[in-house]
Amino acid sequence: MNVASQLLAWYDRHARALPWRSPPGTPPPDPYRVWLSEVMLQQTTVAAVRTHFARFTQRWPTVRDLAAAHDEAVMTAWAGLGYYARARNMLACARAVVADHGGHFPGDEQGLLTLPGIGRYTAAAIAAIAFGRRAVVVDGNVERVVARLFAVETPLPAAKPELYALTDRITPSERPGDFAQAMMDLGATICTPRNPLCALCPLDRDCAARASGDPARLPRKVPKAARPRRYGTIFWIEHDGAVLLVRRPDKGLLGGMRALPTGPWVEADPGLADAPAALDWRWIGGHVEHVFTHFALELRVACGLPEKGCASQLDGEWWPIERLDTAGLPTVFAKAARRAIEGEADG
Repeated sequence: MNVASQLLAWYDRHARALPWRSPPGTPPPDPYRVWLSEVMLQQTTVAAVRTHFARFTQRWPTVRDLAAAHDEAVMTAWAGLGYYARARNMLACARAVVADHGGHFPGDEQGLLTLPGIGRYTAAAIAAIAFGRRAVVVDGNVERVVARLFAVETPLPAAKPELYALTDRITPSERPGDFAQAMMDLGATICTPRNPLCALCPLDRDCAARASGDPARLPRKVPKAARPRRYGTIFWIEHDGAVLLVRRPDKGLLGGMRALPTGPWVEADPGLADAPAALDWRWIGGHVEHVFTHFALELRVACGLPEKGCASQLDGEWWPIERLDTAGLPTVFAKAARRAIEGEADG
C-alpha cells in the first residue's frame, strides 16, 4: 500500500487554496501563519476562520505584533470564533515566543510543546507544515480517513492510539507537511462523515472500509451523553440610544469578554436573580438558545429603562446600539442582543 505517493499526487492536483498555506511542493509557509490558523481552526470551520484570519494577519502581521497587542483588542477581534480560552492561550503563546525564543517559533515538536496552548496535534502540524519535519499529524479528518483505510473497528475515543500508530506507519519523510494537509483535505472533501465520495478517492483501491461495502459506518463512536441544560437571564438596559455592556471576569467561561449583563446560568429559570439594577423589567417574548461544549443554554431577555440621572450610576459602559456589531460580543450575547432589538421593534 503506497498511500503517500498516491495521496500526494492527488493533492498536487486538488489541494484547497487556503490563505495560511503554501501551494503543494513550494517552500513552507510562515510558522506564525500556520500556528495562527491551527489555533483558529480548533472546533471551528474553515469557512468561519477565513475572514478572522485575514483580519488578524492584516492587523497583526507577525508574532511580535500580536504579542504587543492589548488583550482587549485581541479578545474583541476573536469574537465569533468561540472557545475564548484559545484566544487567551494564543496571546500567552505569542508573548512566550517573543520573550523566550527571540520571536521565532521552535522548529521541532518538543520545543513547540513547551509553548502555552500548544498540544500534541498542533505541535505536529506546525513542525510538519511550517518546518518540513516528519511528524504524525492526526486531527478528526485524519482519524476518519485512517479508520476507514484500515477498517478500524475499535470505537473512538478508545481507538485514538491505534489510529495514531497507523498514521505513523503511512507518514512519509518527504513532503510531510503536504502529506498532512492532503490527509486533511481528503477527509474534508472526499472521505466525509456521511456519503463519502469513494469513487473520487485516490485511495479507493486500498480502502478496507470501501471493500466492506459500508465505509460510512466507520469510524465507530461511543454515543455521547446528553448535554445538561441550563437557564439564565440576559439584561438589556437601554438609555439614550445606547445599551449597557459589562466586562466578564478574566477567569471562567467567556473570560475577559465584553458582554450584556447576565444573572446566573443554573438548572432552573433564575428569573431576575442578580439583576444589575432595580428597574421596571419587561420580558421579551421567546428565548435564546446556545450550545457550549459541556451544556446547552436557554436564555430569556429582560429589558429595562433607567430613570433620568440613574444611568451614570450603573457599572459598565454605554455602547451605541447602532454600532453594537463593533463591540465584539461573543455569539451568545450577540444572539440575545438581536432578540432584544427585534423584540423592541415588535413591541
